[in-house]
Amino acid sequence: MENWLVWTIWLAGAYLAGSVPFGYLIGRARGVDVRTVGSKNIGATNVYRTVGKGWGLLAFLCDFLKGCLPTLAALRWGGGNANLPVCVGLACVIGHTLTVFMRFKGGKGVATAFGMMIALAPCPTLAAFGVFVITVWLSHYISLGSILAAVTLGTLVWFVDCLPLLRGIATAIAVFVVIKHRSNIARLAKGCENKIY
Repeated sequence: MENWLVWTIWLAGAYLAGSVPFGYLIGRARGVDVRTVGSKNIGATNVYRTVGKGWGLLAFLCDFLKGCLPTLAALRWGGGNANLPVCVGLACVIGHTLTVFMRFKGGKGVATAFGMMIALAPCPTLAAFGVFVITVWLSHYISLGSILAAVTLGTLVWFVDCLPLLRGIATAIAVFVVIKHRSNIARLAKGCENKIY
């Protein structure tokens, strides 16, 4: 019973932390409702395009930290249960993409998943980030970089020493990120996707 309660507290707290819609809040603080402009997404990319570069980077950092910090906290104070930090990180990602504060609509989960994975599997995550940077640099498409980075990470975790649960969740997150970007994929195919600049 006590173990069940501990898990409930950790996961509920992680979900609520992930649910904080930083992109939306930053936009509102600058007088912009990001749900009505650009891609109408509350994530950092839309904030970057519609509110400003610095504010977009701030939104990315906040979304990254809300995935990273709870996961690190579970690693440090989770009682040694190896699976708890993985589930805490996943709860953060779910909170971001299905936030209770925005009627269960949210961002695409890339920055929050990146924060989670940098805490749990830093080497493959940094490699995936490298793919993201190179792709965006060459193509100027953040969506394409996000998709390729997610697929890269979901693949690399199978070639490093990590928990089977983490491998499964990283792969599931990669699939989820691709699905969340389906409208971007359609625009990329038509040649009308928005570039970062």
